[in-house]
Amino acid sequence: MILYNLFPLLAGPFEQWQPHLERARAMGFDWVYINPIQRTGASGSLYSIADYFQLNPALINPDDLASADDQCRAMIAKAHASGLKLMIDLVINHCAYDSLLLQEQPDWFVRETDGRIAYASCQHGATRVVWTDLAQFDHRHTRDPEGLFQHCRRIVDHLLALGFDGFRCDAAYMVPANFWQRLIRETKAHHPHACFTAETLGCSADETRETARAGFDYVFNSSKWWDIHGWWLIEQYNLIRETTASISFPESHDTPRLCEELNGNINGMKQRYLFSALFSAGVMMPMGYEFAARRQLHVVHTKPEDWQVNGVDLQPFITRVNEIKQRFPVFREESLVNVLPYHNPNILLMWKASSKSKGEALLILNKDLQQHQEFATDHFRHFVQAGKPLKDVSPEYPLEFISEPFHYSLRPGQGIVLVTQRD
Repeated sequence: MILYNLFPLLAGPFEQWQPHLERARAMGFDWVYINPIQRTGASGSLYSIADYFQLNPALINPDDLASADDQCRAMIAKAHASGLKLMIDLVINHCAYDSLLLQEQPDWFVRETDGRIAYASCQHGATRVVWTDLAQFDHRHTRDPEGLFQHCRRIVDHLLALGFDGFRCDAAYMVPANFWQRLIRETKAHHPHACFTAETLGCSADETRETARAGFDYVFNSSKWWDIHGWWLIEQYNLIRETTASISFPESHDTPRLCEELNGNINGMKQRYLFSALFSAGVMMPMGYEFAARRQLHVVHTKPEDWQVNGVDLQPFITRVNEIKQRFPVFREESLVNVLPYHNPNILLMWKASSKSKGEALLILNKDLQQHQEFATDHFRHFVQAGKPLKDVSPEYPLEFISEPFHYSLRPGQGIVLVTQRD
Protein backbone atom coordinates (compact mmCIF):
# COMPACT_ATOMS: atom_id res chain seq x y z
CA MET A 1 0.00 0.00 0.00
CA ILE A 2 1.61 3.22 -1.24
CA LEU A 3 -0.71 5.97 -0.03
CA TYR A 4 -1.05 9.56 -1.22
CA ASN A 5 -3.04 11.66 1.25
CA LEU A 6 -5.30 14.03 -0.67
CA PHE A 7 -6.47 16.65 1.85
CA PRO A 8 -10.00 17.73 0.81
CA LEU A 9 -9.84 21.34 2.04
CA LEU A 10 -6.60 21.86 0.12
CA ALA A 11 -7.80 20.12 -3.04
CA GLY A 12 -11.15 21.94 -3.18
CA PRO A 13 -14.31 20.65 -4.92
CA PHE A 14 -14.31 17.10 -6.30
CA GLU A 15 -14.12 18.36 -9.89
CA GLN A 16 -10.69 19.87 -9.15
CA TRP A 17 -9.12 16.66 -7.82
CA GLN A 18 -8.14 15.11 -11.14
CA PRO A 19 -4.68 16.76 -11.48
CA HIS A 20 -3.78 15.64 -7.94
CA LEU A 21 -4.95 12.09 -8.64
CA GLU A 22 -3.01 11.95 -11.90
CA ARG A 23 0.13 13.27 -10.21
CA ALA A 24 -0.18 10.69 -7.43
CA ARG A 25 -0.53 7.87 -9.95
CA ALA A 26 2.41 9.14 -12.00
CA MET A 27 4.60 9.01 -8.87
CA GLY A 28 3.70 5.35 -8.32
CA PHE A 29 1.10 5.66 -5.58
CA ASP A 30 -1.57 2.97 -5.76
CA TRP A 31 -3.91 4.24 -3.03
CA VAL A 32 -5.25 7.69 -2.21
CA TYR A 33 -6.29 8.39 1.36
CA ILE A 34 -8.91 11.13 1.77
CA ASN A 35 -9.81 12.83 5.05
CA PRO A 36 -13.53 13.11 5.97
CA ILE A 37 -15.81 14.53 3.28
CA GLN A 38 -19.13 14.56 5.20
CA ARG A 39 -21.06 17.65 6.31
CA THR A 40 -19.39 19.19 9.34
CA GLY A 41 -20.76 20.80 12.46
CA ALA A 42 -20.50 24.48 13.37
CA SER A 43 -16.76 24.29 14.07
CA GLY A 44 -16.09 23.41 10.42
CA SER A 45 -13.57 20.71 11.38
CA LEU A 46 -13.40 17.81 8.95
CA TYR A 47 -13.44 15.46 11.95
CA SER A 48 -16.52 17.07 13.51
CA ILE A 49 -19.16 15.28 11.43
CA ALA A 50 -22.73 16.46 11.84
CA ASP A 51 -24.34 14.29 9.16
CA TYR A 52 -22.63 11.11 8.00
CA PHE A 53 -24.85 10.76 4.94
CA GLN A 54 -24.51 14.28 3.51
CA LEU A 55 -21.36 15.59 1.84
CA ASN A 56 -19.42 18.72 2.76
CA PRO A 57 -20.77 21.64 0.64
CA ALA A 58 -17.21 22.95 0.24
CA LEU A 59 -16.50 19.95 -2.00
CA ILE A 60 -19.57 20.30 -4.23
CA ASN A 61 -20.01 22.37 -7.38
CA PRO A 62 -23.45 24.00 -6.94
CA ASP A 63 -23.65 24.69 -10.68
CA ASP A 64 -23.31 21.00 -11.55
CA LEU A 65 -26.69 19.39 -12.24
CA ALA A 66 -25.41 16.12 -10.79
CA SER A 67 -26.20 15.38 -7.16
CA ALA A 68 -23.51 15.72 -4.50
CA ASP A 69 -23.20 11.93 -4.25
CA ASP A 70 -22.90 11.60 -8.02
CA GLN A 71 -20.19 14.26 -8.14
CA CYS A 72 -18.28 12.19 -5.60
CA ARG A 73 -18.89 8.97 -7.55
CA ALA A 74 -17.61 10.62 -10.74
CA MET A 75 -14.37 11.57 -8.98
CA ILE A 76 -13.95 8.04 -7.65
CA ALA A 77 -14.64 6.53 -11.08
CA LYS A 78 -11.85 8.66 -12.58
CA ALA A 79 -9.48 7.53 -9.85
CA HIS A 80 -10.34 3.88 -10.43
CA ALA A 81 -9.89 4.31 -14.18
CA SER A 82 -6.32 5.48 -13.59
CA GLY A 83 -5.55 2.47 -11.39
CA LEU A 84 -5.96 4.08 -7.97
CA LYS A 85 -7.91 2.75 -5.00
CA LEU A 86 -9.45 5.20 -2.56
CA MET A 87 -9.48 5.13 1.23
CA ILE A 88 -11.69 7.41 3.31
CA ASP A 89 -11.58 8.35 6.98
CA LEU A 90 -14.08 6.43 9.12
CA VAL A 91 -14.87 8.59 12.15
CA ILE A 92 -17.00 6.63 14.62
CA ASN A 93 -15.33 7.47 17.92
CA HIS A 94 -17.20 10.78 18.05
CA CYS A 95 -19.42 13.13 16.05
CA ALA A 96 -20.08 16.88 15.99
CA TYR A 97 -21.40 18.21 19.28
CA ASP A 98 -24.18 19.98 17.37
CA SER A 99 -25.19 16.88 15.40
CA LEU A 100 -28.89 15.95 15.53
CA LEU A 101 -27.77 12.52 16.75
CA LEU A 102 -27.39 13.97 20.25
CA GLN A 103 -31.13 14.71 20.29
CA GLU A 104 -32.27 11.69 18.31
CA GLN A 105 -30.07 9.04 20.00
CA PRO A 106 -29.02 10.38 23.41
CA ASP A 107 -28.25 6.87 24.70
CA TRP A 108 -25.35 6.53 22.25
CA PHE A 109 -23.12 9.02 24.09
CA VAL A 110 -20.83 9.12 27.09
CA ARG A 111 -22.23 11.19 29.96
CA GLU A 112 -20.44 13.32 32.53
CA THR A 113 -21.42 13.01 36.21
CA ASP A 114 -23.77 15.97 35.81
CA GLY A 115 -25.59 14.22 32.97
CA ARG A 116 -24.13 16.36 30.19
CA ILE A 117 -22.95 14.57 27.05
CA ALA A 118 -19.17 14.32 27.27
CA TYR A 119 -16.77 15.99 24.91
CA ALA A 120 -14.35 13.73 23.05
CA SER A 121 -10.90 13.70 24.63
CA CYS A 122 -7.63 11.82 24.78
CA GLN A 123 -4.62 11.60 27.08
CA HIS A 124 -1.44 13.10 25.62
CA GLY A 125 1.31 12.34 28.11
CA ALA A 126 0.30 14.05 31.34
CA THR A 127 -2.18 16.33 29.55
CA ARG A 128 -5.82 15.59 28.82
CA VAL A 129 -6.76 17.05 25.44
CA VAL A 130 -10.45 17.93 25.08
CA TRP A 131 -12.30 18.82 21.86
CA THR A 132 -15.38 20.88 22.72
CA ASP A 133 -16.81 20.50 19.21
CA LEU A 134 -16.93 16.69 19.49
CA ALA A 135 -19.35 14.40 21.34
CA GLN A 136 -17.98 11.04 22.49
CA PHE A 137 -19.86 7.92 21.37
CA ASP A 138 -20.27 5.39 24.19
CA HIS A 139 -19.28 2.17 22.47
CA ARG A 140 -18.58 0.41 25.78
CA HIS A 141 -21.60 1.17 27.94
CA THR A 142 -24.41 2.44 25.72
CA ARG A 143 -27.88 1.10 26.55
CA ASP A 144 -28.40 0.65 22.81
CA PRO A 145 -25.29 -1.15 21.54
CA GLU A 146 -27.05 -2.68 18.56
CA GLY A 147 -28.48 0.65 17.45
CA LEU A 148 -25.05 2.32 17.60
CA PHE A 149 -23.41 -0.60 15.80
CA GLN A 150 -25.98 -0.59 12.99
CA HIS A 151 -25.51 3.18 12.60
CA CYS A 152 -21.79 2.64 12.08
CA ARG A 153 -22.47 -0.24 9.73
CA ARG A 154 -24.73 2.02 7.64
CA ILE A 155 -21.93 4.60 7.42
CA VAL A 156 -19.53 1.94 6.12
CA ASP A 157 -22.06 0.62 3.60
CA HIS A 158 -22.84 4.16 2.40
CA LEU A 159 -19.17 4.96 1.79
CA LEU A 160 -18.62 1.66 -0.01
CA ALA A 161 -21.68 2.42 -2.17
CA LEU A 162 -20.08 5.72 -3.16
CA GLY A 163 -17.15 3.67 -4.45
CA PHE A 164 -14.53 3.84 -1.71
CA ASP A 165 -12.30 0.78 -1.35
CA GLY A 166 -11.14 1.09 2.25
CA PHE A 167 -11.08 2.99 5.50
CA ARG A 168 -8.60 4.76 7.72
CA CYS A 169 -10.29 4.25 11.08
CA ASP A 170 -9.78 7.43 13.06
CA ALA A 171 -8.79 7.03 16.74
CA ALA A 172 -9.24 3.28 16.29
CA TYR A 173 -7.76 2.44 19.68
CA MET A 174 -10.55 4.45 21.38
CA VAL A 175 -13.18 2.03 20.06
CA PRO A 176 -13.43 -1.47 21.64
CA ALA A 177 -11.71 -4.28 19.77
CA ASN A 178 -14.80 -6.47 19.76
CA PHE A 179 -16.73 -3.68 18.01
CA TRP A 180 -14.09 -3.51 15.28
CA GLN A 181 -13.95 -7.29 14.99
CA ARG A 182 -17.66 -7.50 14.27
CA LEU A 183 -17.71 -4.47 11.96
CA ILE A 184 -14.76 -5.71 9.91
CA ARG A 185 -16.06 -9.29 9.81
CA GLU A 186 -19.57 -8.34 8.70
CA THR A 187 -18.32 -5.82 6.15
CA LYS A 188 -15.87 -8.25 4.58
CA ALA A 189 -18.56 -10.92 4.35
CA HIS A 190 -20.19 -8.74 1.69
CA HIS A 191 -17.14 -6.74 0.53
CA PRO A 192 -14.15 -9.10 0.88
CA HIS A 193 -11.70 -6.63 -0.65
CA ALA A 194 -12.57 -3.74 1.67
CA CYS A 195 -9.43 -2.61 3.49
CA PHE A 196 -9.38 -1.43 7.11
CA THR A 197 -6.42 0.52 8.50
CA ALA A 198 -6.13 1.73 12.09
CA GLU A 199 -4.96 5.18 13.12
CA THR A 200 -3.17 4.76 16.44
CA LEU A 201 -1.60 8.20 16.90
CA GLY A 202 -0.49 8.71 20.49
CA CYS A 203 -1.15 5.24 21.86
CA SER A 204 1.42 2.85 23.31
CA ALA A 205 2.97 -0.10 21.50
CA ASP A 206 0.79 -2.49 23.53
CA GLU A 207 -2.36 -0.51 22.63
CA THR A 208 -1.31 -0.60 18.97
CA ARG A 209 -0.85 -4.37 19.13
CA GLU A 210 -4.24 -4.88 20.78
CA THR A 211 -5.90 -2.68 18.17
CA ALA A 212 -4.16 -4.57 15.35
CA ARG A 213 -5.54 -7.85 16.70
CA ALA A 214 -9.08 -6.65 16.00
CA GLY A 215 -8.63 -7.65 12.36
CA PHE A 216 -7.15 -4.56 10.74
CA ASP A 217 -5.22 -4.98 7.51
CA TYR A 218 -2.75 -2.25 8.49
CA VAL A 219 -1.93 0.04 11.39
CA PHE A 220 -0.06 3.32 11.16
CA ASN A 221 3.26 3.15 13.03
CA SER A 222 5.36 5.76 14.83
CA SER A 223 8.35 6.02 12.50
CA LYS A 224 7.65 9.75 11.99
CA TRP A 225 8.94 10.42 15.52
CA TRP A 226 12.02 8.21 15.40
CA ASP A 227 15.33 10.06 15.71
CA ILE A 228 17.15 7.27 13.77
CA HIS A 229 19.27 6.58 16.86
CA GLY A 230 17.28 4.73 19.53
CA TRP A 231 15.91 1.18 19.53
CA TRP A 232 12.28 1.80 20.45
CA LEU A 233 10.93 1.89 16.87
CA ILE A 234 12.43 -1.50 16.04
CA GLU A 235 11.00 -2.92 19.26
CA GLN A 236 7.53 -1.56 18.43
CA TYR A 237 7.79 -2.85 14.87
CA ASN A 238 8.69 -6.36 16.01
CA LEU A 239 5.91 -6.29 18.60
CA ILE A 240 3.18 -6.06 15.94
CA ARG A 241 4.98 -7.42 12.87
CA GLU A 242 3.41 -10.87 13.01
CA THR A 243 -0.05 -9.49 13.85
CA THR A 244 -0.56 -7.09 10.95
CA ALA A 245 1.24 -4.87 8.47
CA SER A 246 2.08 -1.24 9.20
CA ILE A 247 2.26 2.08 7.37
CA SER A 248 5.04 4.63 7.86
CA PHE A 249 4.86 8.33 7.05
CA PRO A 250 7.34 11.22 7.12
CA GLU A 251 4.57 13.68 8.05
CA SER A 252 0.77 13.71 8.30
CA HIS A 253 -2.09 16.18 8.51
CA ASP A 254 -1.71 15.96 12.30
CA THR A 255 1.96 17.00 12.29
CA PRO A 256 3.88 20.10 11.19
CA ARG A 257 5.23 19.97 7.68
CA LEU A 258 8.59 18.23 7.66
CA CYS A 259 10.08 20.86 5.36
CA GLU A 260 9.22 23.52 7.95
CA GLU A 261 10.66 21.42 10.77
CA LEU A 262 13.88 20.96 8.77
CA ASN A 263 14.00 24.63 7.76
CA GLY A 264 13.88 23.70 4.09
CA ASN A 265 16.56 20.99 4.15
CA ILE A 266 15.77 18.92 1.04
CA ASN A 267 18.34 16.27 1.97
CA GLY A 268 16.23 15.57 5.06
CA MET A 269 13.03 15.44 3.02
CA LYS A 270 14.53 12.78 0.78
CA GLN A 271 16.07 10.86 3.66
CA ARG A 272 12.82 10.61 5.63
CA TYR A 273 10.72 9.55 2.65
CA LEU A 274 13.25 6.90 1.65
CA PHE A 275 13.32 5.50 5.16
CA SER A 276 9.52 5.59 5.58
CA ALA A 277 8.92 3.87 2.26
CA LEU A 278 11.41 1.05 2.82
CA PHE A 279 10.89 0.47 6.55
CA SER A 280 7.28 -0.76 6.55
CA ALA A 281 4.96 -2.70 4.29
CA GLY A 282 3.05 0.52 3.58
CA VAL A 283 3.90 4.20 3.30
CA MET A 284 1.77 7.36 3.32
CA MET A 285 2.68 10.84 2.05
CA PRO A 286 0.48 13.96 2.30
CA MET A 287 -0.13 16.08 -0.78
CA GLY A 288 2.34 18.90 -1.10
CA TYR A 289 5.29 16.95 0.29
CA GLU A 290 6.48 16.48 -3.28
CA PHE A 291 6.81 20.27 -3.58
CA ALA A 292 8.34 20.81 -0.12
CA ALA A 293 5.20 22.50 1.23
CA ARG A 294 5.78 24.26 4.54
CA ARG A 295 2.30 25.40 5.59
CA GLN A 296 0.72 22.86 7.94
CA LEU A 297 -2.57 21.30 6.94
CA HIS A 298 -5.47 22.37 9.16
CA VAL A 299 -8.79 20.55 9.53
CA VAL A 300 -10.71 23.86 9.63
CA HIS A 301 -8.70 26.68 8.08
CA THR A 302 -6.88 25.13 5.09
CA LYS A 303 -8.12 26.44 1.73
CA PRO A 304 -7.32 25.61 -1.91
CA GLU A 305 -5.46 28.94 -2.07
CA ASP A 306 -2.92 27.45 0.37
CA TRP A 307 -1.58 25.11 -2.32
CA GLN A 308 2.15 25.82 -2.55
CA VAL A 309 4.65 25.05 -5.28
CA ASN A 310 7.87 26.45 -3.91
CA GLY A 311 10.24 25.83 -6.79
CA VAL A 312 11.23 22.43 -5.32
CA ASP A 313 10.17 19.28 -7.15
CA LEU A 314 10.76 15.97 -5.38
CA GLN A 315 8.51 14.02 -7.76
CA PRO A 316 11.37 12.26 -9.63
CA PHE A 317 12.95 11.12 -6.35
CA ILE A 318 9.65 9.97 -4.84
CA THR A 319 8.81 8.12 -8.06
CA ARG A 320 12.10 6.22 -7.96
CA VAL A 321 11.62 5.30 -4.30
CA ASN A 322 8.10 4.04 -5.01
CA GLU A 323 9.46 1.99 -7.91
CA ILE A 324 11.96 0.34 -5.55
CA LYS A 325 9.12 -0.48 -3.16
CA GLN A 326 6.97 -1.93 -5.92
CA ARG A 327 9.79 -3.93 -7.50
CA PHE A 328 11.20 -5.72 -4.45
CA PRO A 329 8.82 -7.74 -2.21
CA VAL A 330 11.10 -7.36 0.83
CA PHE A 331 9.92 -3.72 1.01
CA ARG A 332 6.20 -4.58 0.72
CA GLU A 333 5.85 -6.74 3.83
CA GLU A 334 6.58 -6.63 7.54
CA SER A 335 9.88 -8.41 7.01
CA LEU A 336 12.58 -9.26 9.51
CA VAL A 337 14.29 -5.98 10.42
CA ASN A 338 17.35 -5.16 12.47
CA VAL A 339 19.58 -2.15 12.97
CA LEU A 340 23.14 -3.38 12.81
CA PRO A 341 26.01 -1.97 14.86
CA TYR A 342 28.43 0.29 13.04
CA HIS A 343 31.33 2.28 14.45
CA ASN A 344 30.26 5.56 12.82
CA PRO A 345 27.21 6.74 14.83
CA ASN A 346 26.14 8.96 11.92
CA ILE A 347 25.46 5.91 9.73
CA LEU A 348 22.25 3.88 9.99
CA LEU A 349 22.76 0.31 8.83
CA MET A 350 19.39 -1.43 8.54
CA TRP A 351 19.02 -5.05 7.42
CA LYS A 352 15.76 -6.50 6.10
CA ALA A 353 14.98 -10.09 5.14
CA SER A 354 11.73 -11.28 3.61
CA SER A 355 9.86 -14.03 5.44
CA LYS A 356 7.87 -14.81 2.27
CA SER A 357 10.62 -14.91 -0.33
CA LYS A 358 14.41 -15.13 -0.57
CA GLY A 359 14.88 -11.38 -0.78
CA GLU A 360 17.28 -9.50 1.46
CA ALA A 361 18.13 -5.81 1.62
CA LEU A 362 20.58 -3.46 3.29
CA LEU A 363 19.92 0.26 3.77
CA ILE A 364 22.99 2.41 4.43
CA LEU A 365 21.71 5.83 5.48
CA ASN A 366 23.59 9.00 6.33
CA LYS A 367 21.82 10.40 9.41
CA ASP A 368 23.73 13.68 9.01
CA LEU A 369 21.80 16.16 6.87
CA GLN A 370 24.68 18.64 6.65
CA GLN A 371 27.92 16.68 6.20
CA HIS A 372 29.31 13.75 4.23
CA GLN A 373 29.86 10.58 6.28
CA GLU A 374 32.17 7.68 5.52
CA PHE A 375 31.07 4.06 5.27
CA ALA A 376 33.56 1.24 4.76
CA THR A 377 33.63 -2.54 5.08
CA ASP A 378 36.00 -5.25 3.97
CA HIS A 379 33.08 -7.58 3.22
CA PHE A 380 29.28 -7.19 3.05
CA ARG A 381 28.82 -10.74 4.34
CA HIS A 382 29.27 -9.23 7.79
CA PHE A 383 25.81 -7.69 7.34
CA VAL A 384 23.74 -10.00 5.09
CA GLN A 385 23.00 -13.71 5.10
CA ALA A 386 22.65 -14.16 1.34
CA GLY A 387 25.50 -15.48 -0.72
CA LYS A 388 24.46 -13.98 -4.05
CA PRO A 389 25.93 -10.67 -5.25
CA LEU A 390 24.51 -7.39 -3.96
CA LYS A 391 22.90 -4.97 -6.39
CA ASP A 392 22.65 -1.21 -5.84
CA VAL A 393 19.07 -0.04 -6.58
CA SER A 394 19.38 3.34 -4.84
CA PRO A 395 17.08 6.17 -6.01
CA GLU A 396 20.11 8.42 -6.54
CA TYR A 397 23.72 7.78 -7.60
CA PRO A 398 23.42 3.95 -7.93
CA LEU A 399 26.71 2.11 -8.31
CA GLU A 400 27.07 -0.24 -11.25
CA PHE A 401 29.54 -2.42 -9.36
CA ILE A 402 29.87 -3.18 -5.63
CA SER A 403 33.54 -3.66 -4.88
CA GLU A 404 34.93 -5.35 -1.79
CA PRO A 405 36.58 -3.93 0.23
CA PHE A 406 34.03 -1.13 -0.06
CA HIS A 407 34.44 2.52 0.81
CA TYR A 408 31.94 5.30 0.10
CA SER A 409 31.47 8.89 1.24
CA LEU A 410 27.72 9.36 1.62
CA ARG A 411 26.33 12.77 0.74
CA PRO A 412 24.25 14.54 3.43
CA GLY A 413 21.13 12.45 4.10
CA GLN A 414 21.92 10.03 1.27
CA GLY A 415 20.75 6.44 1.37
CA ILE A 416 22.26 3.46 -0.43
CA VAL A 417 19.80 0.61 -1.06
CA LEU A 418 21.35 -2.81 -1.71
CA VAL A 419 19.33 -5.94 -2.53
CA THR A 420 20.23 -9.59 -2.88
CA GLN A 421 18.73 -13.08 -2.78
CA ARG A 422 19.35 -15.91 -0.34
CA ASP A 423 20.43 -19.18 -1.93
